[in-house]
Amino acid sequence: MSKFFSRERVGRPQLIAGSLLLLFIAQCAWLISRGTQPLEVDTTELFRVQEGLSQWNGEAIAGIPSAAREETGISVPPSLAQNQDYDPHHSPLWYLIASAPLLKWGGSFHANTLPYWGWLARVPYVLFGVLLGASLWYVSRRLYGNAGGYIALGLYCFSPGIIRSSSVWFVQPEMSAAWGAFGAIFTAIAVAHTLYAPREVVLWNWRRILLLGLSLAMAIGSQFSLIVLVPLALGFMLYLAPMRTRATFAICGAACLAALALLYGSYFFHPGAFWSGIRHADFAGISWRAFLMPRAYLRVLQELARSSPAFWVMLLAALACYVAWSRTRYFGNTAPLLVVGLFLLLGAGSPHYPGLGFLLMAIPFLYVFVAGVAADLLESKQRSLTECAIWGLLIANALWNVAVLARVGQS
Repeated sequence: MSKFFSRERVGRPQLIAGSLLLLFIAQCAWLISRGTQPLEVDTTELFRVQEGLSQWNGEAIAGIPSAAREETGISVPPSLAQNQDYDPHHSPLWYLIASAPLLKWGGSFHANTLPYWGWLARVPYVLFGVLLGASLWYVSRRLYGNAGGYIALGLYCFSPGIIRSSSVWFVQPEMSAAWGAFGAIFTAIAVAHTLYAPREVVLWNWRRILLLGLSLAMAIGSQFSLIVLVPLALGFMLYLAPMRTRATFAICGAACLAALALLYGSYFFHPGAFWSGIRHADFAGISWRAFLMPRAYLRVLQELARSSPAFWVMLLAALACYVAWSRTRYFGNTAPLLVVGLFLLLGAGSPHYPGLGFLLMAIPFLYVFVAGVAADLLESKQRSLTECAIWGLLIANALWNVAVLARVGQS
């Protein structure tokens, strides 16, 4: 135990990161308390929870038609009704996560009991929000040093979109998919960097392979259209290790098999249900006509505009530096920017669900990019001026978000 709590493992950076994550949890708790006031129960949330509980109890598989669903008397959401009562966007994993904290719930799911079961239904997504924040800090710190880690986590912990999604505040729960997407990309990049080591690659990387498989399963199981992560992660690996093509394909293939096994497990190893769910899944989720509609791009800008003005200043300054200063144009900054561009494009091509999910998943990569450019500026001759500007913008971003949260629920 003393070895675990050594200064090398838990020091000032870890304490600062932990404090920021505690502030994040406090903001989520405040927003959840506003959303669990006695009011009419959200039928989509109720459907999600009851589908998951039905599978946990062995009555049916979530997301596919069953007699048990009819007995509940809850009408299916329109997206399922249009797809023969199959969920085209989520595997049962999405429902199992939503309902897991309610396995021991003995009460009824009504408005009067919402202040109790509503909290339990949102706990997993706050947890995923914390895990994503910790992952973001770890990756940014490894790439850009302590300063980069603090900047990325400071933006994340006071992000309106992240807090809203972690609290499931009138949005679909997407934090499990966001954490999986973030983990899949940066785990693939980490694995690629180890391919130059003079060891047996596949056996040596078995932990990272399993982590990559878990990330892919979490992302794709929570949103089928995130299968786009597979070629994206493979592309980064091939770019970073062009001389180890066979090892790259072997690792990616092993991770995909692990992800497939985990997804199959989410169907409780029922081959018929698994095949039916996959056959009705929408792995594209894109309407090509949407790319010709100006309103689709306007919607993307409107979602991004919900961030604070201070963050927009940081983002525009980071983009300007990236274009004008060659020092910032290296892989560590370019990779997250490419992922952001792809997710925003997919969000524009999905005018409805899962388009908003892609926009949410772009946010952590955007914070990594901003943190990387800011860390480069802190190493320039204008360090003092840059440090003052960054501190001022981070504080302004936090105050703006807290002010917005304070007004939630007020008439």
